[in-house]
Amino acid sequence: MSARLNPARLSPARLSFEFSSAPIEAARLVLMHADTGFLHAASAEQEGFIAKACAAAEFTGKTGSFLPLHTHEGPVLVGGIGSGLIAGMAAENWGGKLFARMKTAPFNQLQLDAAGFADDVLMSVMGGAYAASYHFIEYFTKQEKPPVAASLTITTDRKDALSDEWLARKPLYDGVFTARDLVFEPANILYPVEFVKRCQALENTGLEIEVLDQAALEKIGMGALLGVGQGSVRDSAVVVMKWMGGGDEAPIALVGKGVCFDTGGISLKPAKGMEDMKWDMGGAAGVTGAMHALAGRKVKRNVIGIIGLVENMPDGNAQRPGDVVTTLSGQTVEVINTDAEGRLVLADVLTYLQHNYKPQAIVDMATLTGAILVSLGKEHAGLFSNSDSLSEAVMQAGREVEETSWRMPMGKAYDDMLKSHIADMKNIGGPYGGSITAACFLERFIENDTPWVHLDIAGKAWSDKDKPTVPKGGTGFGVRLLNQLVDNWRDES
Repeated sequence: MSARLNPARLSPARLSFEFSSAPIEAARLVLMHADTGFLHAASAEQEGFIAKACAAAEFTGKTGSFLPLHTHEGPVLVGGIGSGLIAGMAAENWGGKLFARMKTAPFNQLQLDAAGFADDVLMSVMGGAYAASYHFIEYFTKQEKPPVAASLTITTDRKDALSDEWLARKPLYDGVFTARDLVFEPANILYPVEFVKRCQALENTGLEIEVLDQAALEKIGMGALLGVGQGSVRDSAVVVMKWMGGGDEAPIALVGKGVCFDTGGISLKPAKGMEDMKWDMGGAAGVTGAMHALAGRKVKRNVIGIIGLVENMPDGNAQRPGDVVTTLSGQTVEVINTDAEGRLVLADVLTYLQHNYKPQAIVDMATLTGAILVSLGKEHAGLFSNSDSLSEAVMQAGREVEETSWRMPMGKAYDDMLKSHIADMKNIGGPYGGSITAACFLERFIENDTPWVHLDIAGKAWSDKDKPTVPKGGTGFGVRLLNQLVDNWRDES
């Protein structure tokens, strides 16, 4: 039974925005350009005081640096913007650093003159600050230092226009927060059926939600996915999220692995670090967050998001090493290692997707292999594909939003490692090239040369350290990338 009756946003951001046509009683953000000096000090006298204080503190206006001051005209936070122009992700990162500095009074109540920024830069700054303000505190009963609530007031003579622009931008970050919430949740709370409820709660964005429950999966023959979940007392499920904003065009498809907890099954993982496997559904979380954002932004594209939700548990009914399962495609798989389960889930989901929705292109996202961490660490997602053009489109989208990937090789030599002597294929290829053979396995379920990209995000779903716009923990990786891909879309077929 779920601990919550309302599966809505769990942990609200700590930052709110207001738009005002006149200055308010609050600390003032004064921008300092490293070369040209201050922008929008309250008066010449105040600017002179700020200049002396900055000189005494050896504050040079370096990008992302801040200096709190108390002047006779009120508190001032001097923000360095460097000698060049900030825009895009640089502006978002600046906004994230700004929020980090707003955590103490009186600077938690801050006003910013919109005239200091171009509109798109201002939106990026606001977005970065908002993203950085995310927090997940659902299970604390008390905290010695409760999170600070902050507000940023934008002073402008165009408050209605800027407010509308922010409301159009905000759903992207709400989608990121949705993904982060899902990744943070413990597995005793977020199991497959509960994940379904979280998806259904997004129907208020305009998404059409279709659910295939355990009985439906059994009826249509998702033998690979069901095999993974058969050791759990929790039912498995598949969720289809539809946003049809593009008329008659074939949809772009986003696919996510949703293993809500992964013990490894009978091929049991070591106890150390197993608690991290609550985020083995990071691919499904990213797809869900992406669909939330796309619907909230009302994009003019047809997009299908589909996720396979299971638990991989080791009870007496669990799948055994050596078992043979029949996939929805009709192909058979010899299960050599029950801890190579994500590819089995995705295989059936990919088949269902292609047979029912005929996508023009597919991007799947999964915390699929530890091997990708050996190859790429936590700096890039691993990218595998049958399409040069789609690969470049995904990588370009990632570069634009700092969710980067690196293309990895595939080919017959790797695919041959999957040969089984009793079935069409094995679910693992051997001790080497594990992330590559996993991708080759998935490619066997891509039909009619449909352009396809597989993103192995095992190193990206969780961060062990704070970054300017991504607090430590669940990252929401993929939400921004997939949204940017849809925004940049060209026919990849």
